[in-house]
Amino acid sequence: MLFSEFTLPAKLIQTMTEAGITEPTPIQTATLTTALAGKDILATAQTGSGKTFAYAIPLIAQLMNNPDSAALVLAPTRELAAQIQTAIYQLMGPRPAIRIALLIGGDSMFRQFKQLDAGPRIIVGTPGRIRDHIERGSLSLEVADFLVIDEADRMLDMGFGVQLEYLAKHLPTERQTLMFSATLPPNIVKLANQYLREPERISVNSTQQPAANIKQEIIHTTMTDKFAHLERELTKREGSIIVFVKTKRGAEHLAEKLSRHDHSAEAIHGDLRQRQRDRVIQDFRDHAFRIMVATDVAARGIDIPHIRHVINFDLPQCPEDYIHRIGRTARAGKEGEALCLISPEDNSKWRAIHRLLNPGQKDEFRGGKGNPRGPKGPRSNTGKAMSLKRKAPGGKTGSRFSHGFNDRFPSL
Repeated sequence: MLFSEFTLPAKLIQTMTEAGITEPTPIQTATLTTALAGKDILATAQTGSGKTFAYAIPLIAQLMNNPDSAALVLAPTRELAAQIQTAIYQLMGPRPAIRIALLIGGDSMFRQFKQLDAGPRIIVGTPGRIRDHIERGSLSLEVADFLVIDEADRMLDMGFGVQLEYLAKHLPTERQTLMFSATLPPNIVKLANQYLREPERISVNSTQQPAANIKQEIIHTTMTDKFAHLERELTKREGSIIVFVKTKRGAEHLAEKLSRHDHSAEAIHGDLRQRQRDRVIQDFRDHAFRIMVATDVAARGIDIPHIRHVINFDLPQCPEDYIHRIGRTARAGKEGEALCLISPEDNSKWRAIHRLLNPGQKDEFRGGKGNPRGPKGPRSNTGKAMSLKRKAPGGKTGSRFSHGFNDRFPSL
C-alpha cells in the first residue's frame, strides 16, 4: 500500500509526498487503519521498524481533522523526544500549521515557557519535565485527547511509573492512547490495562530478535586485551561506529584513550548537559567524528542512518538492551554489523543474552567460566571473531493546552 490509500488529510499526504514519504513499513501499515479509526493500540515492533511515523501520522491527522484536539507524546529519554519532534516536523513539512513544544530535562526552562506561550497543540517530552510544568502551573493537559507512550518498557526500567500515574490524573478520561513497547513483559501488560481501553494488539516481527540484516559476531578475550582487540576491529572496519560501555566514567576514559591513539571519538552519557549531548549527536550525524562511545543513554532513540557498526565493549546489564543497542545499526532496511568483546567476567551476561536470542536452546557456554563454547557447541578461539548470524538478503495554529506563562510573568 501507499500512504495515499489511507484516509489521511490531503495536506498531510501532500507534505509527506514532497518529503519522499510514500510507502509505509509493516508496522505503519498495521497501525494506521486502527489508529485512524480512533481505537487504542498496544504495539510491539523491532527497533528501526518505523514506529515513530506509525503513531505520528495518525496523531497529525487527528489534529488536522479536529481543531480542538491536542496531543501528548511521552518518551523516556531527551534524545528520543527530540527525534520525535523532528519526525513530526518532517511529516508536516515547512511552515507547519501546528506548533510543537519540546519539554525535556536539562533544557532551558525559559525557552520552554516561550514554546508554551506560542500556542502548541503537540507536547513532546519526558515525564519528569512535563510533571514539572504541571506543578508550576505552566501547563495543563485537560484537553490532550491523544496520548502516545513510546518505549513504555524503557519508561518503567527508568523508574517513570510514578510519573506516568501522576500525568494520567491530569489527562482527560475520554482520549485515544497509543502505547509502543519494544518488549512486552508482565509489567507492560499491567500498564496497558491501566491506561488503554480495549486496545488493539499489534505486533510486527519478533521483538526479542535483532533485525535479520545485522551480522553479529563475538570475540572471546580478557579484560586486559579488550582494548587491543577493539583497536584492531576499529582499524579494519569502515564507516561510523558506536561503542557501548557500562559506565559514564568508562565512556569518557575510553573516548579519551581512543583519541590518544589517533581515532576520532567522542563520548555521550547521562552526566553531560543537554546542550553537550545535542552537540555530540549532531556532530556524529554530520560525520565530524567516526566513533561515538556511549552508555545505554544512547541505546534507544538514536536514529542515525549512517551507523555501520555497533561494538559492545561492555555487555549490557539487561539482555533486552542488547537488542536495542545493536538496533542502532541496520535501520530502515540497511545492513549493519554488531560485535561483542566477551571476557570471562561477562560469561553470565552473555548466557542471558544467548537464552534471549535462542529460546529453548542449551546455554552457549558449556565449559564453565573462562572456558566458553560457541553456538552449537564448538569451542571458540580466544581473540578470534565468531559469527552468530549471517546477513539475510537483502490545522490550525493555536494552543489547546492552557498555561500560565504570561499570567505569571506579565512583563515578559
